[in-house]
Amino acid sequence: MYELKTQMYFSAAHHLLNYEGECENQHGHNWLVEAYVQGTELDKSNILVDYKVLKKALKSVLDLLDHKDINELPDFKGISPSSETLAKYIYTKMKEQIPQTSKISIWETSTSCASYYE
Repeated sequence: MYELKTQMYFSAAHHLLNYEGECENQHGHNWLVEAYVQGTELDKSNILVDYKVLKKALKSVLDLLDHKDINELPDFKGISPSSETLAKYIYTKMKEQIPQTSKISIWETSTSCASYYE
């Protein structure tokens, strides 16, 4: 099995719904997103997915979130945009473009990370 990973940042505001504590108030993060792809088959150049293609796909997904109030986005209406739900959202969008997407990890701080995979 081969696995590749790329990383990219985005900045956005959000607040958690149905939560008691500081995070119920609007605040922002500079999230680090790690996108993983896996597969057993390499192409004729002996690569799983071209990093240029992987980075372009991740950027296109993160551009939907970058410098936005995530709670105001149609895909998050009525949904608490936790790191967990953001990881699943990014995973789903990435999977549409890169079928080999295997996992998304999203870091909201240097010590706190959520991942989504199937």
